[in-house]
Amino acid sequence: MEAEIEFIEGGTVTSPQGFHAGATAAGIKGSAGDRLDLGVLFSQEPCVTAGLLTSNSIKSAPVLLCQERLRESHRVMAVVANSGCANASTGDRGLADAAEMASLAANGIGVEAEDVLVASTGVIGRLLPMERIKDGLNSISLSDDGGHELARAIMTTDTFPKEAAVVVRDGDTRYTIGGVAKGSGMIHPNMATLLCFLTTDTAVDPSFLDLALRRAAGVSFNMVSIDGDTSPSDTLLLMANGMAGNAPLLEGTRSAGVFQEALDRVCIRLAKSIARDGEGATKLIEVTVNGAVNQADAVAAARTIVSSPLLKSAVYGCDPNWGRVVAALGRSGAKIEEATLDVYIGDTMVLKAGTPQPFNEAGVVQILKHSEVTITVNLNLGPASATAWGCDLTEEYVLINSKYTT
Repeated sequence: MEAEIEFIEGGTVTSPQGFHAGATAAGIKGSAGDRLDLGVLFSQEPCVTAGLLTSNSIKSAPVLLCQERLRESHRVMAVVANSGCANASTGDRGLADAAEMASLAANGIGVEAEDVLVASTGVIGRLLPMERIKDGLNSISLSDDGGHELARAIMTTDTFPKEAAVVVRDGDTRYTIGGVAKGSGMIHPNMATLLCFLTTDTAVDPSFLDLALRRAAGVSFNMVSIDGDTSPSDTLLLMANGMAGNAPLLEGTRSAGVFQEALDRVCIRLAKSIARDGEGATKLIEVTVNGAVNQADAVAAARTIVSSPLLKSAVYGCDPNWGRVVAALGRSGAKIEEATLDVYIGDTMVLKAGTPQPFNEAGVVQILKHSEVTITVNLNLGPASATAWGCDLTEEYVLINSKYTT
């Protein structure tokens, strides 16, 4: 019997059974009202947990705490997260504050502090307002639909929350995978200014969970670029509490393959939401490279094209200058033979076998006016393909980042 994977309308990180969340406006962002900025994610049962953390050499205090606790044990029961302050480049005081955040959250929900992870996002070099955090944690109520609040609480310059969940029916087993993410600026492959919390109620072998998360990140979050920068705070966590009652999924089994496909789908949807919501963006750009000699070349080519400031600017201005595509491709490091190269903007071929093709420029301008712009490159050298996502580069991006701390 073929497995079924279906997105849940309104699904979120608390869609899997046993997960609860909540959030509050603690004033970390310096304003009251409904600007949620502090949240907690909690599992009724201990979770096997995998994590991917920033590749930046400068690592925030919460990242260092997560690294240590994930290294010592895969058991996690909760995550406490805030926006408005990254708690990065804050020295020993920052490390102490991150540990205190975990302890305060643990006390509030009745678990051990060592079983709580921490994530923070926002301005670098500022200390957390710990009294506000303490008061805020005391006011959070956890619920099984609180994932929606948590998604809002981790937003910084995001304009909308990022949430997704799927239900999987695999033979007699039924389970759910859910997630929330944030990210709008400082986004680039190999982790970005990204917080993402993923949950599932299926049981998963710890070693396979690590592999599955790395594979999913490889086809989703590590294929997104907004502006070429990577922050000290990037945190991607996957928690599995086993409440679906199945035997743990093992690498190499058919059921593990189904889980991987479902996890990939959730991560790709969240990653595309991040690209769509790039700071100041008006368009989502999707670049697919086919026919590369190997996967590494396909990934390098797609990433380089979607990361190009010149391409991003051309898409924003609806300029059908396909030379931006081939110029970026040529510096990607991928093996290329110009005589075999095809390029499409939308469904319009502009280059075939290395030869420019006549095309209706006004028609391509209309394609570039769409909210989603696809660019396809066929190298015609091998079997490998990859897709990357980004957004256009606008004046608003400069305005947002010129006033970020003021």
